[in-house]
Amino acid sequence: MNSSVMVLLPAFNEEKNLDSVLSGIRYHLPGTRIVVVNDGSKDRTREILEGHPDITALHHPFNLGIGGAIETGFRYFLQTSSRFLLRIDADGQHPPAEAKSLLGPLISGQADTVIGSRFLKKEGYQSSLTRRGGIKILNILSAFILGQAITDNTSGFKAYTRTAVESLIEDFPHDYPEPIEVYILSRKGMRIVEVPVRMEERREGLSSISYIETYYYLIKVLLTILVKHMIGGKK
Repeated sequence: MNSSVMVLLPAFNEEKNLDSVLSGIRYHLPGTRIVVVNDGSKDRTREILEGHPDITALHHPFNLGIGGAIETGFRYFLQTSSRFLLRIDADGQHPPAEAKSLLGPLISGQADTVIGSRFLKKEGYQSSLTRRGGIKILNILSAFILGQAITDNTSGFKAYTRTAVESLIEDFPHDYPEPIEVYILSRKGMRIVEVPVRMEERREGLSSISYIETYYYLIKVLLTILVKHMIGGKK
């Protein structure tokens, strides 16, 4: 593992999780370029990042949401010489020890994007019953529209080639981007592969998305994908 891989962590109020996640990345992914996008955190996230001079910290002056944080990371990645981008959430749900399995299909040239799915082997944290229901609906829709079964459309545990990032940056969704990413990548002919991963429950703090917001975003994502499909179809 070397600087050909950039690890991106979007972070919003993750003061209780950052240190342990960064330590895990250093141990399991030695030599990678680590970039944290601090999305306008109001806790000690910035102070903690200042104590890690070996990483790159990008600070938003206010909260832009997960899509804005990822887009900032994407744009920074494209300015570097790194070949692959690995996204790991800063809340501790994505064990760095599982990350190498995502990079394998990229390095071998078998995929443009790899999604870590918690549902292929159904090990580790499976999310709440409410959110699993929403994920199931998205999976059915993507299989119908894209002709490819994706078991974990909402997973943020992903790895990308430069080509995949370049194709996303042109029209990146700012709200709840993961399912729409899958649609955009598939429509643009990117090869998407899922690999089984074990995820963990959030270690500390609260999710930025409540249960009510889960259904709001589900409806919004479904409408967005349907409209994009009706206007542009599938390439």
